[in-house]
Amino acid sequence: MTPSSTDSAPSARRRRGRPNVRRELVEREIKENAARLFAERGFAGTTLQDIADATGLTRQAVYHYVDNKDDLFIQLVTEIAGQPAQLLHEINAMSDLSPADKLRRMARSMALHQMAHGDRFRLLIRSEGDLPDHLAKSYASSRRRVLRELIKLIEAGVDDGTFRAVNARTAALGVIGMLNWIAWWHLDGREDQVAANDLAEMVVKSVLGDDSHPTPPTVEGILANVHLELDLVQKLADAQSDPTTTA
Repeated sequence: MTPSSTDSAPSARRRRGRPNVRRELVEREIKENAARLFAERGFAGTTLQDIADATGLTRQAVYHYVDNKDDLFIQLVTEIAGQPAQLLHEINAMSDLSPADKLRRMARSMALHQMAHGDRFRLLIRSEGDLPDHLAKSYASSRRRVLRELIKLIEAGVDDGTFRAVNARTAALGVIGMLNWIAWWHLDGREDQVAANDLAEMVVKSVLGDDSHPTPPTVEGILANVHLELDLVQKLADAQSDPTTTA
């Protein structure tokens, strides 16, 4: 072995051992621009040259970071598709939280995740029919896991009386549907935390039991109920005294 080769080996190992900050930054910028362009124009309507122009690189330079447009697309979808399911699973496993607190935390986490990756979620939703088979199966599996985690939680809340006797699957799909729209209307950086908290409260209140926030009785309310009952009694009495009424 020559001296030059022995000298270069440790140096190469040191280079590999250190994170290449510039490369990571450029890769992130390429992915962000690709996600935005794919979401706006669709996969077929976006070229690698478009992504290069948006990133401020030549097309040839982009090839130092990605193999091709298909590979870039797959990376974007793979990175975003599986994260929500894992996040919900971890929250569901928190035994110190009540069903309402778990649902609040799930909804808030899903909302913030959508807000942070709006371009990627729009890309994912718009391109669902164009995904390669293996990617489509992986994405479908992730969606089923998200649904299962929400159903499991809502069923637990119904069982212990925290939530109303709702259809857990319908309620879970409603939560998912509401939060999925965030990617279409949210503006980056516009009070993300406040919006996420508001949405989380809306989700929880949509399934809370009727007595979760009881309203103190009032004189007016009691009298109104009495009048309703008296009206009902009067209608029943009139019906019974009417000879034309049949049983």
